[in-house]
Amino acid sequence: MLERFRSRAAGYDAENTFCVDDFEELTEVGYLKAMLPVARGGLGWGMEQMTSAQRLLGSYAPATALAVNMHLVWTGVAALLGARGDQRLEKVLDWVADGEVMAFGVSEAGNDEVLFDSVTRAVPAPDGSYAFSGVKVFTSLAPVWTRLGVFGKDSSTEEPTLVHGFLHRDASGIEIPDNWNTLGMRATQSNTTILSNARVKAEDIHSILPMGPVADPLIFGIFAAFLSLTASVYVGLAERGMQLAAANPARRTSLKNAGRSYDQDPDIRWQVANAGMEILKLDAMLRLTTRDLDDLVDHGPSWFPRLVTLRTQAGDAARSCMDIAAKVSGGGQYFRGSELERLYRDALASLYHPSDAESAHSTVASWLLGPPRG
Repeated sequence: MLERFRSRAAGYDAENTFCVDDFEELTEVGYLKAMLPVARGGLGWGMEQMTSAQRLLGSYAPATALAVNMHLVWTGVAALLGARGDQRLEKVLDWVADGEVMAFGVSEAGNDEVLFDSVTRAVPAPDGSYAFSGVKVFTSLAPVWTRLGVFGKDSSTEEPTLVHGFLHRDASGIEIPDNWNTLGMRATQSNTTILSNARVKAEDIHSILPMGPVADPLIFGIFAAFLSLTASVYVGLAERGMQLAAANPARRTSLKNAGRSYDQDPDIRWQVANAGMEILKLDAMLRLTTRDLDDLVDHGPSWFPRLVTLRTQAGDAARSCMDIAAKVSGGGQYFRGSELERLYRDALASLYHPSDAESAHSTVASWLLGPPRG
């Protein structure tokens, strides 16, 4: 199955189309239900096992892995909360068990506060429902999602609040333009989602939180699931870069060095070793971080620094390993259609996921030095 995914990846990229065949295969084998308990039709996987699988999938078809990642984030959040005694997202597991496809409608252009503020309006109705109006960007799985996790700001009271709920695809006021024409990760089809008084029913509103950083399990769950699962895709992408960096020089020979293959060149061996060292560091970081999530380890205030460091380091390694692979593989890989050319573009998407490098450094600095003054 993984080899089929790799063989189709170039076509999805060239045609800028959704990874529909990959998605159907993953659905058929129960991958989208992997984090559900066995009794509910799942595989009973925790975060360590799910991220391991996403890492493997990311090494074969990173855009496919990133697409299904956003569905898996919500199952991960529900599982993380449930394991900590918080059942507010139990219905997510019910929906997934019934075959629904979850998507992540959080990112907004110009909102660098991420989950702590919103430029989307959430207007309450007397029946407890809310009408959401705003523009959500990078909405992966746009062609197939059935439930969209959204949030917005309710400014109807003296103290504005942030309202979180799940929007059904059949609701009115949802527009999904076909505008995903990007440098890489094209098969995710992460189109923009425009909400115009799109109503979330009262029973599908699950959290109303104050603005700003708040010690609510939902915030921890979203950050933990999103950052670790997204990191796993880029660890897999970095791993594939390492594999190509190790394989391609053996196929090239040097006229200057009497026809010896380039894998014997000391400088190239040094660069390939650097890629390997990147992967070995990330392997430990990813496995231990997600194992601690499964084991309910209390890292206190260091949890967020750990998670953002994992995500940014994974993205950095993906770009670094692709760069090394390009350097040691020769100019033939620069042509359109090579696997390395496509993966090089895919790796650049890591620059744009929360938490970006600036936010990650701010988080770690505040943990070590306290918040900035003035």
